[in-house]
Amino acid sequence: MTLSIAGLAFKKPSALPGFAPALGFTLVYLTLIVLLPLGALVAKASSLGFAGLWAVAMEPRVLAALKTTFGVAFAAALIDVVFGAVVAWTLTRYRFPGRRLADALVDLPFALPTAVAGIALAALYAPNGWLGAPLAAIGVKIAFTRWGILVALTFVGLPFVVRTVQPLIEELDKELEEASATLGASRLRTLLRVALPPLVPALLTGLALAFARGVGEYGSVIFIAGNIAYVSEIAPLLVVVKLEEYDYAGATGVAAIMLAVSFVMLLTINLLHAWSRRRLGDV
Repeated sequence: MTLSIAGLAFKKPSALPGFAPALGFTLVYLTLIVLLPLGALVAKASSLGFAGLWAVAMEPRVLAALKTTFGVAFAAALIDVVFGAVVAWTLTRYRFPGRRLADALVDLPFALPTAVAGIALAALYAPNGWLGAPLAAIGVKIAFTRWGILVALTFVGLPFVVRTVQPLIEELDKELEEASATLGASRLRTLLRVALPPLVPALLTGLALAFARGVGEYGSVIFIAGNIAYVSEIAPLLVVVKLEEYDYAGATGVAAIMLAVSFVMLLTINLLHAWSRRRLGDV
């Protein structure tokens, strides 16, 4: 709460004390856990110079790995936004046998070790797997291709969208939807004009979280991707490969490029999120 006296604004103290210790702990924690590792990476990358970073970025293998990583991660995040919203809507608005079980299954990618998920997906979509064999019979190959990476990243990113959107769907006023239907609006128009706009900020947040998880994902991808250079090799794996080859400069350069691109893309998504919230506030 803000009090105004003689034109001056004063913020009323919180009923709960401890702002100074909490702020100090927050700054120390963020510095030790986030800023120092990222600062060390930036400092190490800066020793290469702009020319060195550019040379690393322009390597054909690095370009292919970055394109695969960011392109497939963004595609998987978009898929998660669409189907995650449907899953969240179904779990929130409808009551059906097994709903609690379905709701618990959404969190399975959080608890399941990524390596276990990768092995399971590889076995499932391999040419002789339960799903891979029927798909191979019609000429569709999933495992050991970029499609396999897409499947893995969609799997690990879905819970971020569902759990981000679900609370907002619970808070939606059903009377607005009923009023829209009473005024003659179709179900599709009610969905697009009444139900969907309040969910846009949450959908963008879920998109950012799923994308960030996809960019950094390693364990669930390497088993199903095949890790073929220029085809299905991801950037995190390329960093490991360069470290094993004692190419520390190359590994640092790839990591720094991933950090920069991820920061720009997440900043863009967050700006869109803030803009959508302001639009909803104006309305």
